[in-house]
Amino acid sequence: MLYETLAAVTSYFVTGGSGFLGRRVIARLLHEHPQAAVYALVRPSSLARFATAMQSLDGGDRVISVPGDLTEPGLGLRRGDLPDEIDHVVHLARVTDLTADDEDLRRVTVEGTAAVARLAADRQAILHQLSSMAVAGDHDGDFAESDFDVDQGFPTAFHRAAYDAERTVRETDDLQWRIYRSAAVVGDSVTGETAAVTGPYYFFAHLAAIRALPSFLPVPMPNLRHVNVVPVDFVARALTALMTVDPGAGRRVFHLGDRRQRSITDLFNAVMPDRDAPRGVNAVPAAVLRPVLAATGRGPLRPGRDLLAAQAGLPPAVIDTAAQPVVFRSDDTLRRLATLGVDLPDLTEYGPRLWEFWRTHLDPARHRHVDPRGPLVGKHILVTGASSGIGRATARMCIRRGATVFLVAHEPERLAETAAELEAEVPKEDLPLGRAFAYPADITDESAVETLVKSVITEHGHVDVLVNNAGRSIRRATVNAVDRSHDYHRMMAVNYFGAVYLTLALLPHMIDRQAGHIVNVSSIEVQSRAPRFGAYAASKAALEAFSDATGAETLSDHVTFTNVRIPLTRTRMIVPTNAYETMRGIWSVDKAAHRVLHAIVGRPKRVNTLLGDLIDLGHHTAPRLTNRLLHQEFLINEESDASLGRLV
Repeated sequence: MLYETLAAVTSYFVTGGSGFLGRRVIARLLHEHPQAAVYALVRPSSLARFATAMQSLDGGDRVISVPGDLTEPGLGLRRGDLPDEIDHVVHLARVTDLTADDEDLRRVTVEGTAAVARLAADRQAILHQLSSMAVAGDHDGDFAESDFDVDQGFPTAFHRAAYDAERTVRETDDLQWRIYRSAAVVGDSVTGETAAVTGPYYFFAHLAAIRALPSFLPVPMPNLRHVNVVPVDFVARALTALMTVDPGAGRRVFHLGDRRQRSITDLFNAVMPDRDAPRGVNAVPAAVLRPVLAATGRGPLRPGRDLLAAQAGLPPAVIDTAAQPVVFRSDDTLRRLATLGVDLPDLTEYGPRLWEFWRTHLDPARHRHVDPRGPLVGKHILVTGASSGIGRATARMCIRRGATVFLVAHEPERLAETAAELEAEVPKEDLPLGRAFAYPADITDESAVETLVKSVITEHGHVDVLVNNAGRSIRRATVNAVDRSHDYHRMMAVNYFGAVYLTLALLPHMIDRQAGHIVNVSSIEVQSRAPRFGAYAASKAALEAFSDATGAETLSDHVTFTNVRIPLTRTRMIVPTNAYETMRGIWSVDKAAHRVLHAIVGRPKRVNTLLGDLIDLGHHTAPRLTNRLLHQEFLINEESDASLGRLV
């Protein structure tokens, strides 16, 4: 039997082994104890992913996955999943999100810990519980390894759950335990890698904004001391080293923290020490700031404070935590670790690595960064109606500026030819920048649009910009269309619903990336509302109204909209109107495409023309006169042959 084979070796049962810290702890256990057997509690849904992760570890074949769940009775374990005797239970699983609700915190952090403690007691194992400095709550002053219940309060449910979990361990009968309270855990000191934005990382986006200031300018910052952070690799090394110290001495508490009492200013200066970044200076004393933060966290001021925090990208719980005066003392533990050859890396040395990893992988604005070679280099742009006219010209301009463009139109052969022609125009030295990919699709078919978007994202990863350019036009007086309502339906199907389908399909993707821009190629007719263009103007106006309303909703998600109001342009759309053949002042497709390009790069809310603005002004200031002038234009110009049915 497997258990008989392993009976003579040290055995570990690890919870949270699939997590960011847990994988490192398991790796160190395998390295430091070559004969050890490691059992890891893994949720059934994560078994395959965990097995893949273990394959990359030396000795990973000695890790035995045990299906289960902290929130299930008895951890969801079945008889025979574990041997009757385990030497060490290493409990790393917990909720680390300050914003988690009380129910999740109770089920996982508190009740889950109670179940793990009972299992350890039943198997006469030593329980090693990873706890947190949150146990100290709002204690004012030093909090050492020997401290626990010091009449502290708890500013958040997270703090309360950490305290209750540790109390549960202490109160479990017949249990030998060791508790390891860690400071805020940040990324790896060597690689900078971290798993998620938590703790100090919430402030990194604001530090990035400060970093943009001139380097010679000292930046006044709040003097909130006691920002205590430790890298994840140190926590893993320290925890595994302390597990086997004094094996006969149970019920010990260790503090894994930084002995230096740093401030937010120290953190800022540590992660960005390069000469191009400004230096922070303590300016607002903690004695002034802490009472203000505490006051705004209570009573009628709290909703307003929470709203401002949310708009700044900070969970309110982080503000509550920032105001705490506790001093987390870890001197005794660090001295003990030093004798074991485990030293805490200096934040000033590894801080820049944390920043670089966050900036590259976790910065909410990373998808909005502009390549120094140009604003469109590396951008992914989807253009509808791209096989001809304004769409084709826009695609060409974007490709020549280093963008990857997804060309969408309903004519497969023509679209494929367009893609090949556009890519052939790109100078060879600019490749692989500037690519064109053809995606034939009927944008009036909602299911086809959903398939299109899924295909593009699957094959290319993301879309930065959507250009709703595909359009249908008709020049016909309303009185001559009373029996042609189908024309209105076809107009809306392309000009409005097609664009809406694409917007709806891409919106969740753009919001998730916190980056996206949608350009609607609209028309001057939205402003002029000229005769014979009622159906066309209405379809474009509907799209603009939809976009304006949606843009007001997604502003904080950094998804923006631009409506480009183009005047009459020489495209295939105007060919049926013979009056336009000799008319002067009609724009070329390149001139119109330059306006669309401006919308893509500059992202204004609207791109108008002087003529359109003048007509719009006339509607508002002299509506009767403007209406009379438009009526005269209607009387002077005749219907086209196409609108009268003389052309197919």
